[in-house]
Amino acid sequence: MIDLDVDPVLAWASGRRDDLPWRLTRDPWAVLVSELMLQQTQVSRVVPRFAQFLERFPTVAVCAAGGVGAVVEEWAGLGYNRRAVNLHRAAVQVVELHGGEFPAELDALLELPGVGPYTARAVLAFAFERDAAVVDTNVGRVLARQLGERLTASAAQSLADGLVPSGQSWAWNQAMLDLGALVCTKRSPSCAACPVQASCSWFAAGSPEPDPAIGSAGVSAGQSRFVGSFRQGRARLLDVLRTGTAVSQEQFIEACGWSEREDGEREAARAAESLVADGLAARAEDGSLRLP
Repeated sequence: MIDLDVDPVLAWASGRRDDLPWRLTRDPWAVLVSELMLQQTQVSRVVPRFAQFLERFPTVAVCAAGGVGAVVEEWAGLGYNRRAVNLHRAAVQVVELHGGEFPAELDALLELPGVGPYTARAVLAFAFERDAAVVDTNVGRVLARQLGERLTASAAQSLADGLVPSGQSWAWNQAMLDLGALVCTKRSPSCAACPVQASCSWFAAGSPEPDPAIGSAGVSAGQSRFVGSFRQGRARLLDVLRTGTAVSQEQFIEACGWSEREDGEREAARAAESLVADGLAARAEDGSLRLP
């Protein structure tokens, strides 16, 4: 168990980032859009795109009817493009199975494409204000350091569940997310400014290595290098498709930016195939690609 005092955390967080646009709504569709956008993407990049996306797809029904190609097109620049495909699939499922109304039960939310334990609980907490605990990389880091040991996924979720103050789920989860993002950071945590320093086992022990947050469930291990990677070439090909242009097989290598690579033709073909497999592109009879 963690002896973490709720009141100092809520007091510290009060009003801190309440101007973030997704914190101004309780619309489950807008909450889901924000949560998928924020996965491995910086807040500063998401803020302007969130409003832009909702202007084009203001409701789950509009998104479902718009087609996956339109959603992939609008997702340009956010990266991890499978999120766009999953968002559209989730929209279709909400419309077809739930009459366009988001379910407010954990099991039903978990059945939506691309919605895992964190995202499902985020919708419950931030849209429906249910007493659900969200555990992302920031929250996982806070919990591991408070306890002073590495945590499994089930242990982290159990600890988080036990901390949610009844009737204050929205404020509490936002506070914990901010605490991990702004104070209990991966590198150089600001322990002197931490409102729960007194209950932190890792701090009390002198912040020894290894950091218990490293390897804990929910705590990211960092991303692989993007520049020069297969992911970069694939992203370039997808960006060409977003212009509305069909790309022939002969153009794959140039679109990927791999004309000078010895294995460029093979890797470009692999990139094209992976886009089709992920639902990000459709292949015509002549082998060319276009948005689905």
